Amino acid sequence: MTQIFNVYCDESCHLENDHQSAMILGAVWCPVEKVREISNRLREIKLRHGLKKDFEVKWTKVSPAKQQFYLDIIDYFFDDDDLHFRALIIPDKSKLDHVGYQQDHNTWYYKMYFNMLKVILDPHACYRIYIDIKDTNSAEKVSKLHEVLVSAIFDFSRKIVERLQTVRSHEIEILQLADLLIGAVSHLNRGLAGSSAKQAIIERIRERSGYSLTRNTLVKENKVNIFRWQASEVLQ
Repeated sequence: MTQIFNVYCDESCHLENDHQSAMILGAVWCPVEKVREISNRLREIKLRHGLKKDFEVKWTKVSPAKQQFYLDIIDYFFDDDDLHFRALIIPDKSKLDHVGYQQDHNTWYYKMYFNMLKVILDPHACYRIYIDIKDTNSAEKVSKLHEVLVSAIFDFSRKIVERLQTVRSHEIEILQLADLLIGAVSHLNRGLAGSSAKQAIIERIRERSGYSLTRNTLVKENKVNIFRWQASEVLQ
């Protein structure tokens, strides 16, 4: 029987002219039969810290008052063998040469999304990919992304990438986890300082993963997989 995985994707600083240098695309994935159990465990952590079960876990909400709560969320991610994280880092968008490569920012964006997801995809498994709604163009974006993905992996019958759709992060526990992990990687790679709570979370992720979060991991790394893409690199 074909193994089915849910993949929850989010992004940070993805717009072309947002005055942010680094951009991050990321995903958390797990077997579909584990989704309910994982979601319940995440809600239990919220309740244990006196939060409502529908409290939205979000990087921008990290504060000293909730530091231990967020550390517990990170520890749960590392303690659960069914959860995995992948991030693609574009360190400096100002070096992009869309004209030279005869493409626009949207075309490049889809290429980057494929580069982020290609390490996750196994041709013998099936994937349902969920992306956080960002704007009114989200439906058109996911339709195009689905088209790009199935073409790139010759999955024209859509047996591998079965589904690709937008969802609302406040309704999906595992997508909120993706937001937290991507936010931490983005914060670090943008060289931001300030919040001691955010620094503590970044350090916990670095400690538990054994990685700097600023350099490439091995391609086959299955828990925290990082790829740092450079504008001069040829896509493979």
